[in-house]
Amino acid sequence: MPSMNRLSCTSFPFILMLLSLALPAVAQTTGRTWAADNGNGTYSNPLFYDEFSDPDMIRVGTDYYLTGTTMHTMPGLPILHSKDLVNWTLLSYAFDRLDLGPDFRLEDGKNIYGGGIWAPSFRYNKGTFYIFANVNRFGLQVYRATDPRGPWTHNRIDPGLHDLSVLFDDDGKIYAVYGANNIHIVELNQALTGLVPDTDRLLIDRSQGMGEGSHIYKLNGKYYIVSAIPGAHVPMKCARADKLTGPWEVTTISEAESLGIGQGYRPKANRTNTPPYEINPPDLAESKSLDLHQGGIVDTPSGEWWGFSMQDHNSVGRLTSLSPVTWKDGWPYFGLPGNLKRTPSTWVKPNTGYTGPVTSPYQRNDNFNGPKLQQVWQWNHVPDDTKWSLSERPGYLRLHSLPAADFWWARNSLTQRAIGPESTATTELDGGGLKPGDIAGLALLNSPYAWIGLTRDDSGFSIAQYSHITGKTERQPLTGSHLWLRVHSDFDSEVSKFSYSTDGKTFLPLGSDFITVFQLRTFQGVRFTLFHYNTGATSGGYADFNDFTVDEPRPRGLTRPIPVSRSITFTDLANGNSLAVVDGKLQSVAGPAKASAFTVVDRGKGRIALRTKDGKYISVSGEGKSGEVTVKPGKPGDAETFQWIDLQRGDTLFLSLATDRYIVAPKEPGLVAADHAGPAPDRKDGSCFAWKIAGTK
Repeated sequence: MPSMNRLSCTSFPFILMLLSLALPAVAQTTGRTWAADNGNGTYSNPLFYDEFSDPDMIRVGTDYYLTGTTMHTMPGLPILHSKDLVNWTLLSYAFDRLDLGPDFRLEDGKNIYGGGIWAPSFRYNKGTFYIFANVNRFGLQVYRATDPRGPWTHNRIDPGLHDLSVLFDDDGKIYAVYGANNIHIVELNQALTGLVPDTDRLLIDRSQGMGEGSHIYKLNGKYYIVSAIPGAHVPMKCARADKLTGPWEVTTISEAESLGIGQGYRPKANRTNTPPYEINPPDLAESKSLDLHQGGIVDTPSGEWWGFSMQDHNSVGRLTSLSPVTWKDGWPYFGLPGNLKRTPSTWVKPNTGYTGPVTSPYQRNDNFNGPKLQQVWQWNHVPDDTKWSLSERPGYLRLHSLPAADFWWARNSLTQRAIGPESTATTELDGGGLKPGDIAGLALLNSPYAWIGLTRDDSGFSIAQYSHITGKTERQPLTGSHLWLRVHSDFDSEVSKFSYSTDGKTFLPLGSDFITVFQLRTFQGVRFTLFHYNTGATSGGYADFNDFTVDEPRPRGLTRPIPVSRSITFTDLANGNSLAVVDGKLQSVAGPAKASAFTVVDRGKGRIALRTKDGKYISVSGEGKSGEVTVKPGKPGDAETFQWIDLQRGDTLFLSLATDRYIVAPKEPGLVAADHAGPAPDRKDGSCFAWKIAGTK
């Protein structure tokens, strides 16, 4: 395997944590947020169950740094840090505000929804960290710092370079590759203040099948460019050449890997912002699978290679996943040796030589007692800093209202990414300072959006819930102005429910179920949002938010403890058939009455063996074809070992260490195989099973 030169992106860990599989990965208590680390030496994708799109990653020594797209939200370009590529913390942002005109401030009827800053390239060279990123109509932005925590300085280069990636080459020259379909290259000057004249040229023609989101590396004297074909249902490509002048070879390194996620709800008109909306239902056809795409590769000091990429994970947004990389014939394939181009949902952690605690990047809850907002918060566009405060009423976030036609145009809306797979956001609101025309509350920022809030008119206060899908508001009068607002969002079903309380204990539903969608108007997932605006032509009063909490009932990749030492049975989600040993082979049989019970034996690192009642083990031989999944006596080895994979929706898969592929049952009763590439979105391909303790209903 090649090693990465010190000027480009890098690394990951492979740590063995000595926790029993019989225990939950981490106790799922109120206040815990999603963490990819399962606590048993494995991790589960995604790395973050909230939006982190267009990721780019580097290794500097034994430290890893990650940034991604933030579009129209401020502050922007987060810098995350990790020692093991699984557990990350948020260090800082590259900038606090990016104010390039009235559209960045939601003024004069202008906005940058779906614009702003995007597709950054993260690099390190000779003691300096660099982030390069485009801003539509405002060229290429360059940020640099000697410490990733900042301060970061900023300059601009004209023109913009679409989805660029920067290479500090061995000869001291600095190049940027960019474009979609046609890949171009241009040299940057040494000060990184402009382009070198007459150096822009076509690098790779679109006929070779490359695409956008390029990530360029130089490995052992050879150039590699990883890219994605534009779209959500697309493969990742890799080009390589001995020289930048070519010739370039191109192959596919990741393909058809959806991690079992299919296309959810979509607005029929993706760019509209006028209700009522027509919403297309989910489409779970494999052709609509939401594939991993647009990312890059990184190595560890131990010599392992890993890939990172994003996925359009429906309305929660674009999520980042981590993939083992297998080098074959000089190509960095995502996936395991026996299953190239496919990424396991759960796998052993990278070997970086570091062992540390389970962490998450963000502190989501905020009681507003501190001098600053929690780092997770981002403003929707550039805020008016004279119209919000943490000090006017200590312990509260005070939002003064500014005039807006509706929530879409409300300034000083404070957002954080909604978190999957399921979460509940709650805030306490004192609206005594509202004036007629004011609306303050809790929203789901998206297109279409929805909110629940306190409104005031000349007759007094009301609680209201608005759906941008229908354009309708449900309203009830209130005698007071102090209440709690809540929204529960299930991003598996993409259904959100709003409720309110006047005592903080009993919550009453308001409004119909709200469908959240993935769309390309904001180019972001759903965001929890605190807001306050006035429907009149002038500023109104103020709203005081006392608390904000996010509760997650499923904050881990293992939603149920692996039932080590328990006897269990399996049901095929495709047809209700059961698994049983018949004539010494694992078979699919009709009905639960014929099911065999298997004892789960701990093999470490989230792996198990399945022991039959006569003391033998399920074993995979050959290529794992139909009939090659049998039983074998003696101690279990790799042929009898399976990675336990929880797809977090009540379904479990078993990845054979012998074939790097999944156990799969036939559509009709018959012999089982262990040669399946990966799960389908409808969970009816024979690889997804429900399990229960033997003898229970």
